[in-house]
Amino acid sequence: MKNPSRHIAAVEIGTSKINVLIGQITPGRGVSLIGFGECQANGVAKGVITDFKQASDATHAALVAAEQDARVKIDEVFLAQTGGHLRGFHHPATVNVESAENLVSRNDMQRACELAMSKELEDGRIVVQYLQRPYLLDGKMVGPNPERLHGEKLEGGCWTVHGDQAVVTNSIHVIQGFNLKVADMILSSLAAGTMLTTQQDRQQGVLMIDIGAGTSDFVYYRHGVPFITGVVAVGGGHLTNDLALGLRVTEGQAEKLKLRHGRGVVASRDKSDKVWLNGDLAIGDRQFPRMAIETITAARVQEIFEVVKKKLGFETNSDNCPAGVILTGGTSRLPHIEDAATRVFGVPAHLGELPAWVGEKLSHPAHSTVLGLLHYGITGRSDTALVRRKPKRTFLRKLFATA
Repeated sequence: MKNPSRHIAAVEIGTSKINVLIGQITPGRGVSLIGFGECQANGVAKGVITDFKQASDATHAALVAAEQDARVKIDEVFLAQTGGHLRGFHHPATVNVESAENLVSRNDMQRACELAMSKELEDGRIVVQYLQRPYLLDGKMVGPNPERLHGEKLEGGCWTVHGDQAVVTNSIHVIQGFNLKVADMILSSLAAGTMLTTQQDRQQGVLMIDIGAGTSDFVYYRHGVPFITGVVAVGGGHLTNDLALGLRVTEGQAEKLKLRHGRGVVASRDKSDKVWLNGDLAIGDRQFPRMAIETITAARVQEIFEVVKKKLGFETNSDNCPAGVILTGGTSRLPHIEDAATRVFGVPAHLGELPAWVGEKLSHPAHSTVLGLLHYGITGRSDTALVRRKPKRTFLRKLFATA
């Protein structure tokens, strides 16, 4: 009897939209993208659920739409994690090589990893993901597998991402409310990075920034692996809000002006140059200075990049980030936003491009996260070297077991 197909879903609960992508895994026949569902988000602010019922209803609507599109039932879910509650730190750990011949063993590697993942968190915080960095042997980088190499001291290190326990629990319970199992979670930044960076980019050094409606997620790769990840609780929605306040218009009108006339840098030099709100000369149609619109959007874009740069904790330059900056997310479509990134980070920036196999329906930058999530669910890895979880029954694993 042939093994039945398995249907996995990638779910991103965003500030403005809920995205669900279903993939079908058939033994011996590979993977097919068979369903997509989308719904306007409610009860979510800056990537965090603020109204459980509203967020649940919106997510369930997107799940139903995806299942109807695919004409299948979902077996398990891979869930994106974002929000300003997420934080990260690097924790190195050094062990002595036990072998009399000073040859690194698997046990030495395991001990170093265990120690690197042993740092306790504050009450109310929970580990979301461990990202293993390359090993150092006697102070020199030796990559992800130093087994049988000669040395005395082996250092392992992890970038540990942790979040608010209540916030993480809420996102999992939303999926469980649909009688679905959350198989695993992955950072939104890693999911998008999987789709938009190459192994060469990650080896050289590259920064990816995903600018959504309520948050901006970023990941910095070096030596082939993610070194630093983070979330800035500012996104495209804040550009809209700034325009609404600065120009004294409604949120809807501000969004329209942003999409039509906003820019990542100020290009207008004529203060008398004005644009129409609607352009139909109907009652209520108004004119606004083009320079004012560009100044407001450019200032907020610069602020986002400046905060990301500060969180990185080092100066980006051609030495540590030669592959430059890759931008994605809905707000990355703002004209000349890559020029703003180049000015702030001091390295070339460009818009991310999804792989050629991605169909037109999913080609929008806002879909890079769910595509990366599905890739992770299919392959069990994020194409960013080793991504580990602590080898013990954590709070998250208990939640997964009850799904």
